[in-house]
Amino acid sequence: MTLPKIIVIAGPTGVGKSSLAVELAQELNGEIISADSVQIYRYMDIGTAKPSLIEREKVPHHMVDIINPDADFSAADFGKQAEDIITDITARGKVPFIVGGTGLYIKALTKGLFTGPGRDDAIRERLINEAREFGREALHKRLMAIDPVSAEKIHPNNIARVVRAIEVFEVSGKPISELHKEHAKNSVGVDEKNKRYNCLNIALNIERAELYSKIDKRVDDMMEQGLVAEVRGLLKRGYGSHLNSMHSLGYKEIISHIEGGVSLESAVVELKKNTRHYAKRQLTWFRGDKSFKWFAPADKIDIIKVIRDRLVL
Repeated sequence: MTLPKIIVIAGPTGVGKSSLAVELAQELNGEIISADSVQIYRYMDIGTAKPSLIEREKVPHHMVDIINPDADFSAADFGKQAEDIITDITARGKVPFIVGGTGLYIKALTKGLFTGPGRDDAIRERLINEAREFGREALHKRLMAIDPVSAEKIHPNNIARVVRAIEVFEVSGKPISELHKEHAKNSVGVDEKNKRYNCLNIALNIERAELYSKIDKRVDDMMEQGLVAEVRGLLKRGYGSHLNSMHSLGYKEIISHIEGGVSLESAVVELKKNTRHYAKRQLTWFRGDKSFKWFAPADKIDIIKVIRDRLVL
């Protein structure tokens, strides 16, 4: 059986994935599937650094602007929808480029995810109500008590993951971190036997000082483009700070200015710092997957050669 060929372009935020992917897709008859967990939301344009209209005219982009900010959307949802899009792209004789920095989305598509016990709506509703009444930090402290490994990895503001981790413990009696370990142990060798794609994983990186400089400039550009007005518009539409989407980078910091009395200057400093920290976490994630081949964005010719040699395009 011939597996569909896909190309993953990953790496930290601000490194230049989107612009390079457009050039590659143009040259190699491709279309782009965004693997960005925030670009999926409508009305959230500036803070997510969505591909420009010009870039979208040059190359079709998928999985951008597909849901409203108050909708639920998981990595598993991404995997299912992206799989259908890949089938369509390949059926038209084109090459799918999976482009983004959300490692969990890429993993869901290429390797599958640990699913765990089924959802329990009664437990979820109770936990969400507790978070509203007593605060997110209180719920996170409970997770810390039952599963410190997961609590260290999950930010208190990521209420969906906190609730899921506690839900899994209440349903199964085991910490979700322990179930993840069991899943990984039992899955050794499975990916190669049951993989669905002929996948070439490419990751981009540059010197850290240059990356941080680009991140700072990106934030400055977002402010000039009207990020504060964008956030005010979202709040006016009713998309408030209680939503997971509004705890994304760029939005939570500006909300702290609009609603929390933080000065705009301080909010921008915090946004730059948080974005640098996020970039470090992305690099750690992708470095943990040895299937990735690393390049600088300037290595376009070398990247094209690797793609052609590997996928015989």
